[in-house]
Amino acid sequence: MKDQTSSTADRENGARSPRVMLYSHDTFGLGHLRRSRALAGAITAADPSASALILTGSPVAGRFAFPSRVDHMRLPGVIKRSDGSYASRTMGMSIEETTEMRAGLIRSMAQQYDPDVLIVDKEPTGFRGELMPALECLRSRGHCKLVLGLRDVLDEPEVLAAEWERKNAVPVTEQFYDEIWVYGLSSVYDPTQGLDLSPEARARMHWTGYLRRDLGQIGEPPEQPYILITPGGGGDGAMMVDLVLSAYERDPNLSPRAVLVYGPFLSGETREAFEARVAALDGRVTSVGFESRIETLFAGACGVVCMGGYNTFCEVLSFDKPAVIVPRTTPRLEQWIRASRAEELGLVSMLDEDRDGWTPEAMIRAIDALKDQNPPSAAFGEGFLDGLDYVTHRVSALLQDAPRKATE
Repeated sequence: MKDQTSSTADRENGARSPRVMLYSHDTFGLGHLRRSRALAGAITAADPSASALILTGSPVAGRFAFPSRVDHMRLPGVIKRSDGSYASRTMGMSIEETTEMRAGLIRSMAQQYDPDVLIVDKEPTGFRGELMPALECLRSRGHCKLVLGLRDVLDEPEVLAAEWERKNAVPVTEQFYDEIWVYGLSSVYDPTQGLDLSPEARARMHWTGYLRRDLGQIGEPPEQPYILITPGGGGDGAMMVDLVLSAYERDPNLSPRAVLVYGPFLSGETREAFEARVAALDGRVTSVGFESRIETLFAGACGVVCMGGYNTFCEVLSFDKPAVIVPRTTPRLEQWIRASRAEELGLVSMLDEDRDGWTPEAMIRAIDALKDQNPPSAAFGEGFLDGLDYVTHRVSALLQDAPRKATE
């Protein structure tokens, strides 16, 4: 491998193809990986000479197809326990050992891939600070632009402020990141409210709009009409699935039928119990475990019942489907904040535990109301879903500002 002086000289003497690296810690669920995959696909589609490398801790990364010139590296996995602590998925290794291994791998990939732009998803310092060696390495090299990408909602302002203080995230954001991208609109919600960011850091913020899902290559949908039931990754979706099944069990005339996607993280025993109930409904509800091309199911649905994760919300907007969101409220209020704000704006309806009750009767009413509910497009205006276009323009601008390395 060339040393730093040689690398800088090469960069000044020619222009190699742009390289973008994306980091997502992915300790739980599918959201971070799917967002990084969408961003990488848009960036490489906008610039056919560019490549992208995603560093992810997702245990299901291998189940996804990645766009042309996009690859991924799987970091050793970690899991979050019910008490909020973390453990290693790797047998015989402590969480400290696993984090140290991940930090070394991330730094090594940053050195060898030598990106022109690094896009970090949500965590300024990475999982347990694992990103810091790579940030320091790339900053010392001087040619890589560092970007922090934030979804539209993170958590309650007070809770988020305490979390970022514990992780030393504000000083790291101030010191290292050239830009902060918010994948939403300030008119909907500001995820950084409550954070003590300087005026200079806030001046580096860009509101991209929401990230539109790719609607191309849609397959043949199931027999219609149907509503789609999706708890996202499924790890925390058992309550919502139970509520939907209870609604169909309680009301034999409830229609249309439902297509249920459990998600890859719903536990085996829980899924087996649900499958027995699905079978007893004689086709009024059908189910699949994991659908990497869930876009086809979205496209064919006449309505959606889902949880309130960012990626699922973007799919509801992109496919313009009337939706009922059943937001989780633990371990953070992110989904509830997003769903309640979206309901205020007329984008979706929400089944709120305190206001509506999480009962079969409430779910029956919500499903029945979908047929008369307006699609999201009736409420949002121009630019609402332009996030990917905005991102590709920012990447292009950052690449123009940075010297590029010569082809070796």
